[in-house]
Amino acid sequence: MYRHTQSGFTLIEIMVAFAIAALLIGVTTPAMVKMYDSMKYRDAVRSVVSAIHATRHAAMTRGKIVDFVINPEFRQFQSGNGDIKELDKTIEVMAQTAREVNRGGNAVIRFYPDGSASGGRIDIVHQKGNGVRLRVDWLLGKLTQEVYEPS
Repeated sequence: MYRHTQSGFTLIEIMVAFAIAALLIGVTTPAMVKMYDSMKYRDAVRSVVSAIHATRHAAMTRGKIVDFVINPEFRQFQSGNGDIKELDKTIEVMAQTAREVNRGGNAVIRFYPDGSASGGRIDIVHQKGNGVRLRVDWLLGKLTQEVYEPS
C-alpha cells in the first residue's frame, strides 16, 4: 500500500506568512515616508547651495554681475544660468537680502566679478521645523551653512 501525501502549505502557515508580511508593511511604510520627506529636504538644500555656488562662479568667469534670485512665496529660485527651479511644498523658504538689489517679490543676492556679493541669508525650513540657514558674505561672497534657529 502506498500512502499518498500532498505537498503544499496549510491554511495556518499561509495565514502566518500573510500576518508577518502585513506587520512588515505596517512598520516600514511610515519609515519610508519619513525617509522620503528627509530626502526631499536634503535635495532642496543641496540644490540651493549648488545654485548659489554656480552663480558666484558664473560672475567670476564671465567678468560681469550675475544675480541669484529667489522667490520665497512660490519657493522658486534662479541661478546665474537662468534655470528656474521650484522647491517642494513641504519646505518653507525665507530670505533676507539687500533691499537695493531686490526686485518685486524676489530676493536677490548679487555676485560681482571679483567674487564679492551683495550678501544675504536664506533659511530653508522643513515642515517639522528643523532647517538650515545659508549666509552669503558680502565682502568675499563666501557661502556658509548653519543650523536654522527662528529669529
